[in-house]
Amino acid sequence: MAAIGETQPAKHQEVGHKSLLQSDALYQYILETSVYPREPQPMKELREVTAKHPWNLMTTSADEGQFLNLLLKLINAKNTMEIGVYTGYSLLSTALALPEDGKILALDINRENYEIGLPIIEKAGVAHKIDFREGPALPLLDQMVDDVNFHGSFDFIFVDADKDNYLNYHKRLIDLVKIGGVIGYDNTLWNGSLVAPPDAPLRKYVRYYRDFVLELNKALAADTRVEICQLPVGDGITLCRRVC
Repeated sequence: MAAIGETQPAKHQEVGHKSLLQSDALYQYILETSVYPREPQPMKELREVTAKHPWNLMTTSADEGQFLNLLLKLINAKNTMEIGVYTGYSLLSTALALPEDGKILALDINRENYEIGLPIIEKAGVAHKIDFREGPALPLLDQMVDDVNFHGSFDFIFVDADKDNYLNYHKRLIDLVKIGGVIGYDNTLWNGSLVAPPDAPLRKYVRYYRDFVLELNKALAADTRVEICQLPVGDGITLCRRVC
């Protein structure tokens, strides 16, 4: 999400960028050649609005948004969930990818941030696909796990929320995603801090959440219920395909 060192300058010019590429020029090339020319107008508008928000580094990067949009089309997703919405850039990417009768259960503790992007989502004609719920996700997930009707009901679930609860989410989501469905966990490379030396000058929140991300990565690698692929897209995304 943010630079590792307290004094390390931002790597790229794009506000809200997340890239592990060491070359600024190469990342810019990807954006200008393959991402921005194909970015839907509503997503561009929301990206630019989000750039003005003080917490803009929380947003999904444009290249990751493009990746998610294509992935959802490849797996023919129809019923999805998103935990952690912020202003809705990844949510909009998902909504645009789903068929007209597709659905997204969107969970976030802050409706105010979601409403920043809501007018753009409405203008894009996809707001009817979104069921936004404000509040902590775990209580609702527990209710869904207790109801067998929700078991195996989701084609795709995207998690970009509190890293200290990622494992708690996984324990519940594995029952809710269908066999053959996909769960995507964002920020699983945590800006490269996972391999930083012990004395690295990490920001407090980076150091705090690093151990939770390390724990998640270890658990996913050992979870025989899923096939996994960890990709250096954005700040790292791990895809888990449920196999049993």
